[in-house]
Amino acid sequence: MKARIKWVEGVSFVAETGSGHTIVIDGAPDAGGRDIGPRPMEVLLAGAAACTAFDVIWILKRARQPVADCVVEADADRAAVEPKVFTGIKLTFRVAGRGLDPRQVEKAVKLSKEKYCSATIMLGKTAEITSTIEIIDGDRVPLPPRPEAGPVSPS
Repeated sequence: MKARIKWVEGVSFVAETGSGHTIVIDGAPDAGGRDIGPRPMEVLLAGAAACTAFDVIWILKRARQPVADCVVEADADRAAVEPKVFTGIKLTFRVAGRGLDPRQVEKAVKLSKEKYCSATIMLGKTAEITSTIEIIDGDRVPLPPRPEAGPVSPS
């Protein structure tokens, strides 16, 4: 596996992956970023969540489960001092399908955590990783509620 990171300006970079894809990565505005891309640690967390979601879907399909949708939300805590490694990661799996066997979904999440997901297994060396599972009997995981708009202040 390979990656090439090209500095653009300030704290903005373009990552080129070995599979030929690109990602713009940027630092936070308070560190000189322009907010034109995710932060490096956000990419790491998203990659870990995608890795485990990939495993869960793959395992459920192999088990001939009627999986229709899957959303993994990752919420991480970081150390207060440098290096600000992840110290805790909570993964929330929301899996939808009509007639899913809850035991198969639990097994898929467990196999990903313990055997297949190299990203979460690596991150588990510094972070406590916990998982919760929600099974939805339907075709889609519902969208999260939109944040309520506060009162509009006069101009």
